[in-house]
Amino acid sequence: MGSEVEIIKRRKSRFLCLHGFRTSGHILKTQLKKWPEYVLDKLDLVFPDAPFPCTGISGVAGIFDPPYYEWYQPNKEFTEYTNFDECLEYVQECMIQHGPIDGLLGFSQGSFLSAALPGLQAKGLALTKVPKIKFLIIISGGKLKIEDLSKKAFSDAISCPSLHFLGEMDFLRPQGTDLLKSFVDPVVIHHHRGHTMPRLDEKGLESMLSFLEKIQMEVTNEEGRDTNQEVQ
Repeated sequence: MGSEVEIIKRRKSRFLCLHGFRTSGHILKTQLKKWPEYVLDKLDLVFPDAPFPCTGISGVAGIFDPPYYEWYQPNKEFTEYTNFDECLEYVQECMIQHGPIDGLLGFSQGSFLSAALPGLQAKGLALTKVPKIKFLIIISGGKLKIEDLSKKAFSDAISCPSLHFLGEMDFLRPQGTDLLKSFVDPVVIHHHRGHTMPRLDEKGLESMLSFLEKIQMEVTNEEGRDTNQEVQ
């Protein structure tokens, strides 16, 4: 029994990683290799492909091989989304299949979706069949541009621990900065690059490791409480 308890307590925090627009889970996994291996080893990362095949030219064509996928399909102005409800159902199925999922890591379109999901879940509008999202890592993100969806997602402050990456040259930086207002005590890592997966400089690495230590402690404590209840 004792050895089993130790194994449970050491479970890594597991993140469902949502890739960018017209890319793939494999591409995001490759992009994250910019981070040191000892950072990535602190997390249990799952990389699904989005549910819908790419409907246009991918921004990474010629850099990464296809196939490419989309989480939902916006119009050119990003004021209308197609298949968003189906996207929510798909994410929930991924969380069931790969659970327990502790948090979401998103880049670009995946980060817009990740940032909105805790609020939608809290209101019973998404992810009703899975445990609450506990943590977020948001890279080049912002709020959904559908006003009704955004109001539902962010009408209340998001209190789960969150880590946000903001690039000085990123065209989404204003949206990412505005997103911070909807989170309680967000941790922010600034970098000098554009709309890309950034490398971690010394300061960013320190912030990242501190955040990972915090969330791992929460996962470990929760697993310990659950185990004690089972033993009792």
